[in-house]
Amino acid sequence: MRDKVVLITGGTSGIGRATALEFGRAGAKVAITGRNEARLAETAAELAALGVAHLAIRADVGVEADSARAVAETVAAFGGLDVLINNAGISMRALFRDADLDVIRQLMQTNFFGTLYATKFALPYVTASKGSIVGISSIAGYRGLPGRTGYSASKFAMHGFLEALRTELLPQGVHVLLACPGFTASNIRNVALAADGKAQGESPRDEGAMMSSEEVARHLLSAVQQRRRDLVLTSQGKLTVWLNRLLPGLADKLVLKHFRKEEPDFKL
Repeated sequence: MRDKVVLITGGTSGIGRATALEFGRAGAKVAITGRNEARLAETAAELAALGVAHLAIRADVGVEADSARAVAETVAAFGGLDVLINNAGISMRALFRDADLDVIRQLMQTNFFGTLYATKFALPYVTASKGSIVGISSIAGYRGLPGRTGYSASKFAMHGFLEALRTELLPQGVHVLLACPGFTASNIRNVALAADGKAQGESPRDEGAMMSSEEVARHLLSAVQQRRRDLVLTSQGKLTVWLNRLLPGLADKLVLKHFRKEEPDFKL
């Protein structure tokens, strides 16, 4: 990754922040986007402390013009773009029957259209460098999860988009990676949208039992270096994908059982 230019959307916390630091340590020049100016400054300070050439861009990737500007500023600062990591995302915690439709729209706008916009504007530069386009997805992109209908829909859409794009770009030698971390200790659950669109606050899950963002970042760096096609992390995630492919009826029952245990207040 020495002197490669990497743009990471949603690079101010969780997996995005850890990935920025990991790629920076590997020698990359790192650009990050985020909506929170204070968090942008914090991550930029950490990159500076490591001696990493970096750029912090305040942008909402769900806004087309912001995505275009983020790519343009990255290329202007570093002269090109080798790796785009579509990491920015939001989640939800609500049954579909209770959720405001605006919650679903917000998830699609950030998780799917944010990926679409950033990839569209980055594509000429990544194609020129025969670089990598990465989508940070989820097991929810392989298997629909109850209480996460909008999140699952957005990740299924991301999967379809990037799979089709991967095929289109085969002749150009561009690498496309779909990365599914599984349950990760990250703030995405704390800011997940409840049925009314407000952040849920404290996560109901045990963060201590999950893979850390730093470990996910190490796997991501290796997957990009090896130009892997897919990355599914955690034993639970791998088992879920495998069962859903081979025994979908059983997967339905097991997912429902797990959901009832983890989310008893939904009373399904």
